[in-house]
Amino acid sequence: MNPEKTPFSFLLLASLFVVLACGEVQTGREIKMGHALVTSHPVHKAMVFLAERVEEKSNGQLRIKVYPNQQLGTERELLELLQIGSLGMTKVSAAALEGFAPTMQVFGMPYLFRDDAHQKKVLDGPIGRQLLLDPEEFWLRGLCYYDGGKRSFYTKDKPIESPEDLQGLKVRVMESNMASNMVRSMGGSPTPVAYGELYSALQQGIVDAAENNPPSLFTSKHYEVCKFYSIDEHTVLPDVVLISTKVWNLLSEEEKTWVQEAADESSEYQYKIWAESTEESLRELEKAGVQISYPDKALFREGVSEMYEQMEAEQPEIYQLIKAIQLVN
Repeated sequence: MNPEKTPFSFLLLASLFVVLACGEVQTGREIKMGHALVTSHPVHKAMVFLAERVEEKSNGQLRIKVYPNQQLGTERELLELLQIGSLGMTKVSAAALEGFAPTMQVFGMPYLFRDDAHQKKVLDGPIGRQLLLDPEEFWLRGLCYYDGGKRSFYTKDKPIESPEDLQGLKVRVMESNMASNMVRSMGGSPTPVAYGELYSALQQGIVDAAENNPPSLFTSKHYEVCKFYSIDEHTVLPDVVLISTKVWNLLSEEEKTWVQEAADESSEYQYKIWAESTEESLRELEKAGVQISYPDKALFREGVSEMYEQMEAEQPEIYQLIKAIQLVN
């Protein structure tokens, strides 16, 4: 968010929020954490776990209160609130960070990781740690990653067995240039829609399809509208737990340790329950009558090869990051 383009009234209101947030942190009372997911989602459960661990580690001196289901705003709005310090923490998809921290674009590259082990090694290693800190110049500090699953297409009228099946379809995407470029390169028409508005957008025909991981498809109940789920696993986007640098800098070193340790522990917990939730969600989707198919991924890889060529030509610094990730054994 560019503060120079922000209305004065909004900045005034934000400054009042900052004062309140500072008082809460200094007296050790509460940090507010907002996100866009429903309470049944495994990512929400991990954030609740994080909050519980902070309270335990601090003996109640520091608390985190979690506000789910877009109570405090969409992912973009939550990020903007973090930037001005009126919200302490959030969890967003790495894709939502593209406009705030350019290096986060790398996670939006389709078929970037060879497998789960490769992704985990990258995220836990020096590349992943540096990417968490890159947004600091935009007043956002990454604490840890959560498993965001593998994203695949789900549709109302037909399965997606090849990129050709996306021709003429309006496909919901996040507010992400990478996601839009991916859908466009496969022949679809990318249509940004806020996650909380997607169910009605599918019902009303504003979009014909969307893409997400199994737990999100199940917990959102989008399967009530979309009966075809094509597991092409085109992107593996991690979620990122963030804290406002304005709030982080107000914490003592001991408080920072409590928060970082709790975040790391919640990440381990989240990876475990995510794997369980993915298996359970696929079983429940089948029970609900969703037709699950596994198209040939090679067809989709071919469809997005131009994205890598375009990245090399237009953003060589991101392309070098891609190459570094690919070299991780």
